[in-house]
Amino acid sequence: MASTIKKKAIIVGLFLIFGLVILVTGILTIGNLHNSFVKKFMVTTIFDDVNGLQQGNNIWYSGLKIGTVKVLEFCGKSQVKVSMMIDYAAQPYIRNDSKAKISTDGLIGNKIIVIYGGSDTAPFIAEGDTLMIEKTTSTEDMMNTLQANNKNILAITDDFKLISKKIANGEGTLGKLLTNDSLYYNIDQTVTGLNKASRNAEKLTASIADFSSKLNQKGSLTNDIVTDTVVFNTIKEAVLEMKRIATSASELTTNLKKATGDLNSSNSPAGVILHDQSAASDLKSTLKNLEISTQKLNEDLEALQHSFLLKKYFKNKKQ
Repeated sequence: MASTIKKKAIIVGLFLIFGLVILVTGILTIGNLHNSFVKKFMVTTIFDDVNGLQQGNNIWYSGLKIGTVKVLEFCGKSQVKVSMMIDYAAQPYIRNDSKAKISTDGLIGNKIIVIYGGSDTAPFIAEGDTLMIEKTTSTEDMMNTLQANNKNILAITDDFKLISKKIANGEGTLGKLLTNDSLYYNIDQTVTGLNKASRNAEKLTASIADFSSKLNQKGSLTNDIVTDTVVFNTIKEAVLEMKRIATSASELTTNLKKATGDLNSSNSPAGVILHDQSAASDLKSTLKNLEISTQKLNEDLEALQHSFLLKKYFKNKKQ
């Protein structure tokens, strides 16, 4: 009887021990408390706002959990110093110029600290190092930004409603343009004129370009004038000669005008002859008398040649 009771006590004790082992194992597995026996080192970082980060939250690096948040305490002016316990196994992969930021484990999960970055030339992280932080946008900041954007959108919508109403009523330049057919027609005509002027300008530009290319073509007159100094000097001399001829012609014209003026003047001899009939008649009579006198003189000389005294002289002269 006593042995039976003793056996039952032993069996109950074994079951209790087995149950405690299962319970402890489950607790360690579920709470990851077995990591408490992993060798770790402490690093710190300072945040302006931890956004609900708590002690015991996880620390991630490249998607793997490498530690937990040990202590959160105030420091400086409204800042929070976060002490983190990092597994020594992750030390050869984290540089001391890496950065830390607060993120979430999933969309609605717990807050976590994510360590990332770091240059290959920087030394590895060590006990007591302080990591730089990257400021992240909090949910409150996003809501404030969205609220400000909503106000701006509302103001823009009100302004657009006012503008569209004025346009529909034909107010303003755009409203008149949309509702006034004559204004549209005038603008259309203006645009057509501008297009035509643009085409003409394009043709003019092409003509100028063609003329310029001909100027650069060797052997042409314009190219010779521009580049050949001999031709240019010859043309220059010809122009100067033409200028002298024009000066002489001008002087001749002046003299002719003066002579014409003398002919038209009744004070000059030529003008008297041309304009005074009595003087012209006298001159005509004088010329007639001279003609008669000349004729008589010729007759006298002819008679003198046949006279007895001079006949022999003229005969010898003819021989």
